[in-house]
Amino acid sequence: MTNSVQILGLSATEIDASGAHWTAREITQQPPLWTRIAQRVTQDAPLNEFVRARLSEPRARVLLSGAGTSSFIGECLAPALVRAGLRAQAVPTTDLVTSPLSALVPGEPTLMVHFARSGNSPESLAALELAEQLAEGCAHLVVTCNANGELYRRTQGLQRARCLLLPECDDRGFAMTSSFSGMLLGAALALGAIPADSARAEALAALGAQVLSKWVPLVNQLVRAQFDRVVYLGSNELKGLAREAALKMLELTDGRVVSVGESPLGFRHGPKTLLNGGTLVVFLLSNEPHTRRYELDVLNELRRDGVAGRVLALSNQAELPGGGDDVVLSAGKPDGCALGDLELSLPYVVLVQTLAVLRSLSLGLTPDTPNAAGKVHRVVQGVSIYPFVRRL
Repeated sequence: MTNSVQILGLSATEIDASGAHWTAREITQQPPLWTRIAQRVTQDAPLNEFVRARLSEPRARVLLSGAGTSSFIGECLAPALVRAGLRAQAVPTTDLVTSPLSALVPGEPTLMVHFARSGNSPESLAALELAEQLAEGCAHLVVTCNANGELYRRTQGLQRARCLLLPECDDRGFAMTSSFSGMLLGAALALGAIPADSARAEALAALGAQVLSKWVPLVNQLVRAQFDRVVYLGSNELKGLAREAALKMLELTDGRVVSVGESPLGFRHGPKTLLNGGTLVVFLLSNEPHTRRYELDVLNELRRDGVAGRVLALSNQAELPGGGDDVVLSAGKPDGCALGDLELSLPYVVLVQTLAVLRSLSLGLTPDTPNAAGKVHRVVQGVSIYPFVRRL
């Protein structure tokens, strides 16, 4: 790669010297990855047949699990699956291992979807074992990026299990970036939450590319404002993304920028006290008409109040109230086909990841390894897993 190549508005030399070699490239590789992932999933007949058979069972239940960023993939997916008529629930593995009977229902036909970048987290492995122990007949769809991970290995020995392996999304940076969007898209296609349509995949890739080609200067402008608090607001599927965006900012700034993810209406009920002149609000606007009416009320309110330092709106539609910063992603939408909120999560996540990595660099941190104290790791360490004994 030559020094003249620009990555997130910086030269390759600047990116590498600042310790963002992997993180920056893993953010920018996402749009072309999505089209390849969509092609692979739609052509995987055995995988699709396995999923269809499980979802066609009477009272089929989908349990979406993961830890940290991987758990937010489930939170993004669950609302879309419920609207499609499925019984879907997102439960972090970190909750499941401490209270397994709150999530695992014996005797119910369950497809448990496991999201794991490495597949080596202790809670991810324990969740699989608990499901086998407590939920007789449970089937498993493992979505992972690591063919050498323990979760992938264990999947191979289970009769009622399939794996969607995405090795090109096995991020080498500390924070999950392309692994988040890749696993989200792959699972959404396999579960039918996003239509298997090449035009849609190309549209999403075009929108993601538009973020990188058009909106990085605005992101840099926001970073120069030196905000020390960020609020991400989203509804439906985008609430899960708001929580993921907040985690990404915390991780990449080593906790120096306080960040929260909330629903727009929920934000009014107490969390709004976080606002001050050093706060950036990032509003992830929905395409769902009923939801959007409420969101525009809150966006108007925030801009009218003028308490937050900056209010940024991300939207797939141009009709927005004035008084703030707007990112309108419109290129590449297929004719006669509105994108759903789950689909919007993909281009939106490119922008919030870009915001987080550039804010990290502005603090003099190294995004590939932002935690200088070495207390936080790519794969969580020091977790004790205890055997579960059901008490009558």
